[in-house]
Amino acid sequence: MGDIRRRGAVALGVTALVAPLTLALTAAPAQAASCTAKAGPYQKKVEKFLGRKADGKQSTADCKAIRAFQTKHGIQPNAGYAGPITWGVMDLMTKQKAVGKNPNKAGKCPTNKGRIACVNLSLQLSWIQDGKKLVYGPVPVRTGRNGYETRTGLKKVYWRNIDHVSTIYHVPMPYSQFFDGGQAFHSVGVSMWNPPGSHGCVNMTRTAAKKYWSLLKKGDDVYVYGRKPGT
Repeated sequence: MGDIRRRGAVALGVTALVAPLTLALTAAPAQAASCTAKAGPYQKKVEKFLGRKADGKQSTADCKAIRAFQTKHGIQPNAGYAGPITWGVMDLMTKQKAVGKNPNKAGKCPTNKGRIACVNLSLQLSWIQDGKKLVYGPVPVRTGRNGYETRTGLKKVYWRNIDHVSTIYHVPMPYSQFFDGGQAFHSVGVSMWNPPGSHGCVNMTRTAAKKYWSLLKKGDDVYVYGRKPGT
């Protein structure tokens, strides 16, 4: 997401800012699909996650529960099949929950920068810390898909626009805070677990994006590390 060449234009103060090549796709309405009677390769694990009897056998009730989960998070096809994408989302959710309130336990996000927004691509989590103090989060985020990866490294918020609209995708990007060649934090109206991901931006819920807007300012540090599953 984002054309890195445009960053230079921003730095030069060009008034006609070209919209970044970034933004999560708006989720398409779930397509009608027949509920499958076939058990998937992750049947037992998916059943257990959903609190159902983990017998590895697909029932009508199992299929409806799996399908509801798929529809909620934009997983296609939403036919109730316990496949790798569905299980991958559930597995990620479990790992995110296990982090609790200590997202920087491994110390990978710098603690010597003062106020900094951290993005762990591997766990699809972001938070704001001040030194070693957790200020906000962690919250689930939706980063760049394969081929449009959110770039790693230490960056800074260089431009903010609360009502930004992409001229590439012609969709709103509320609470945009750009930190690297058009890649930005901003809110979207889809699930944070909606595959395959954004075009490079760090998508957030509206609540999280508003909080980031209130806590960050131009010049604040952003540190992105890890690797998103599937990229």
